[in-house]
Amino acid sequence: MDGNEKIYGRGRRKKVKPLNTITKNESVEPAETVEKKEVKMSVPPNENRKPEDQTPPIRRKQPSRDREERRPRGGSRDRERGKAAPKPRDDRREIKERPKRGKVRVSVIVPAYNEADNVRPLLKQFDEVIRKGFDDWEVVYVDDGSTDDTGKLARQAGPRYGWLKVVSHNRNHGLTAALDTGFKSARGSIFVFYPADLQYHPEDIPRMIAKIDRGSDIVTGWKQGKYNKRFVSSVYNKICRILFDMKVHDLNSVKAFKKEVLDNITMRRDWHRYIVVLAAENDFRISEVKVNIYPRKHGKSKFGRGRILGGLLDLFSVKFQISFMKRPLRFFGTWGIIAGSSGIIIGLISMYLRFFTTHGSRTLLYLVILLILSGLGLFALGFLAEVMVGLRDEINALKKRK
Repeated sequence: MDGNEKIYGRGRRKKVKPLNTITKNESVEPAETVEKKEVKMSVPPNENRKPEDQTPPIRRKQPSRDREERRPRGGSRDRERGKAAPKPRDDRREIKERPKRGKVRVSVIVPAYNEADNVRPLLKQFDEVIRKGFDDWEVVYVDDGSTDDTGKLARQAGPRYGWLKVVSHNRNHGLTAALDTGFKSARGSIFVFYPADLQYHPEDIPRMIAKIDRGSDIVTGWKQGKYNKRFVSSVYNKICRILFDMKVHDLNSVKAFKKEVLDNITMRRDWHRYIVVLAAENDFRISEVKVNIYPRKHGKSKFGRGRILGGLLDLFSVKFQISFMKRPLRFFGTWGIIAGSSGIIIGLISMYLRFFTTHGSRTLLYLVILLILSGLGLFALGFLAEVMVGLRDEINALKKRK
């Protein structure tokens, strides 16, 4: 096959003029004129080719800019129905996100249980106070397994208030557990324990924070005004002042304290009322501020009369922990010496009566055995308690190193 032939279709051969050949009628033009001319077809026209074989070049019609600008963004169906084209994604309504807050200094912990009627008024009070220039505050609202709409209402208010953080429990764990959850979720260096029953007003918190700025480690509120269970509260506070040698007037009120206070005390169930006592035992500086208390308007109190006995038992338990458990052998050893010595003395008396008189008594013998065995048991308990206290101190020291 010749080099100037091409194959089209099934064996159809056409002669094509090579690009580099020049016919007799054509003249060679200089390179300068060729560069100035426009580029036409890749294959030069052939005069000998038939008109049906010459296929004109296909030129695509480009749409004008005006048509592109007028063209609607929707589909053909939308144009036929006369509907407006949908807006682009960038123009869609954006969801309002909670604004990012800077460094938090004060964290107010608000544990709540079935306080649905008090959620909105309480958050409104906090909003009024925070707007006065306390932008470094946050409120950690802890829903302790409420059976009403307490948690739902608090979460709905979250996007509106940038300073609000809501934490929920699946079931009711108690006030101390709710506080512990709030402390773990807080970011501030100063914690404030604040009830959710609207019996206090947030406007008293800045004065408590000011006391901490002046050097106090923990500040407790001294309730001013009329409220229920005032007699029970006064008796309880008086017993606490006698047992723990405390000079503050009210231990069960709003409190503000530094974060370091929690790192040095151990809180068990229902020991939230003894935060001040435990802090004083660890040599933290304590002060108090008068705060106004108001009667409850909505909801019911979660502390009934049945908890009075439990509170008294917890009171003595705390006293035992902070006083006798530091030196348990002294406490148990003292009572062991008293019991053992009494048994020995009564034994000598019973021997005198048996051998020198005729009035011997088996009852005195049983009493002697009981007292001596009790003394030995108290001594053994004191030694075991000393070992346990030593292990506890070592564990606390390891925790502080971490």
